[in-house]
Amino acid sequence: MARYVGPKCKLARREGTDLFLKSGVKPLESKCKFTVPPGGIKGERRTRLSDYGLQLREKQKLRRMYGVLERQFGNYYEEAARRSGATGENLLRLLECRLDNVVYRMGFAATR
Repeated sequence: MARYVGPKCKLARREGTDLFLKSGVKPLESKCKFTVPPGGIKGERRTRLSDYGLQLREKQKLRRMYGVLERQFGNYYEEAARRSGATGENLLRLLECRLDNVVYRMGFAATR
């Protein structure tokens, strides 16, 4: 199974929140060297995102929090849509049932 092995703080800065990709002990500010998103300029204002942009940011945030690549995330979405009930809740339930996430939630691992 493939996984992202690049810089973790860059992903957290892009999303603007702590994704708990590094140890959950220290706050995000002490982990990351920079505060602006990657590719951004320090004094520059951010433009307002469209509805599509907001949906995309939330999807990317979920993908990065759970360490799932695009194709695997799509497969989880199809499975969640196939099941009865709310698709969003089913998707989160499927992601939470992953073994790496269960180990993280039980406290046996510092990160996912």
